[in-house]
Amino acid sequence: MIRYELPQRWLLYDSRKIHLALVEAKAAIQVLQNLPYQRSWVEKLQELQLKREVAGTSRIEGADFTERELDQAIRPDVDPAELLTRSQRQAHSAMQTYRWIAGLAADRPISSDLIREVHRRIVTGCDDDHCPPGVLRGRDYNVTFGIPQHRGAEGGPACEKAFEQLLNALQTEFSELDPLLQALALHYHLAAMHPFLDGNGRTARAAEALILQRAGLTDRAFIAMSNYYYDEKPQYLRALSETRAAEHELTPFFLFGLRGIKRQCATLTTEIRKQMQKALFRDTMYSLFGRLKTKRKRVIGARQIEILKILLEEESIEMRDLFLRIRSLFASIKGESKAMVRDFNQLEILGAIHVPWDHDDFDHAPVTINLDWPQMIDESEFLRRMKTMPKGKTFKFLP
Repeated sequence: MIRYELPQRWLLYDSRKIHLALVEAKAAIQVLQNLPYQRSWVEKLQELQLKREVAGTSRIEGADFTERELDQAIRPDVDPAELLTRSQRQAHSAMQTYRWIAGLAADRPISSDLIREVHRRIVTGCDDDHCPPGVLRGRDYNVTFGIPQHRGAEGGPACEKAFEQLLNALQTEFSELDPLLQALALHYHLAAMHPFLDGNGRTARAAEALILQRAGLTDRAFIAMSNYYYDEKPQYLRALSETRAAEHELTPFFLFGLRGIKRQCATLTTEIRKQMQKALFRDTMYSLFGRLKTKRKRVIGARQIEILKILLEEESIEMRDLFLRIRSLFASIKGESKAMVRDFNQLEILGAIHVPWDHDDFDHAPVTINLDWPQMIDESEFLRRMKTMPKGKTFKFLP
């Protein structure tokens, strides 16, 4: 068992070894900050990122829930008494804690009282039957964790001393450090000392999120670092262990964490860019189909817009599922099958979608949207292609 030793220096690391990783992480944040966006996109992505964060931080600690159970647990209006499992209650408490963190004033100091409050919120309603919320471990209350096994700071005076010194260092030594490194250092040291009986990992990751929120990410969206830690759990635990084995030399954990910041920012950037593509696709779709002159073409165009709206939402959908969702559009048409085939063929000729007509199992063939379509077509090309009528085909699953 590896016992906890109070660090001689709270910020021991090799600045040369982490320099490139820090530059790349900050560059990824800069790219994210400079993206144009609509507030509605970011609000939706914020909820998705928070969900990923809560799922990740809970699952790292062994929580087990289905996607449906998670959705139920994180609903703002859910009564915690309705949640049947500890895992759900942990996810609920974590979500409430992150929402509270998001609303904190940016100038509120990250003090020992604040970290205790984070812990209190993290464990209340889920782990407070065995862990006093916001209370440091007392004398003879010790904890072990990790592989190989580590022991946190000795309960009682030693734990209180380590905790207070860390939070004092955060206000002094850490203040000159880049905020990304501050966040990772606080995460590591809280995890290493394990000042509470339970909820230490969740508290450490929430404290990290609080500092990252103040590092220029607030106005865009929250990056789900706990999702990264869960996806890379063996490497996450190894980085923590290597740092502890090196007497709190933070370089391994800094390198691992900075790679995560870069990756999560890049993932979020990709998602925002996809929303930009979809917005451009919608504008192009309505603009071009609005050019249709005859009543018949406008009726067909209206149906095709509905098909494209479904595909914009799903990006890819199996043919049978798509057919079931659009069948009502063709209910009043004689020759339903032919009309549907014509619309799909025409959208494919326009370049807006791809239909794998020769798929071995056509029922399950994936129909996909082409998000690059707006860059590939203009009004004259659209009208030229509209003159090309699709050839007849039949759906294998239609009677």
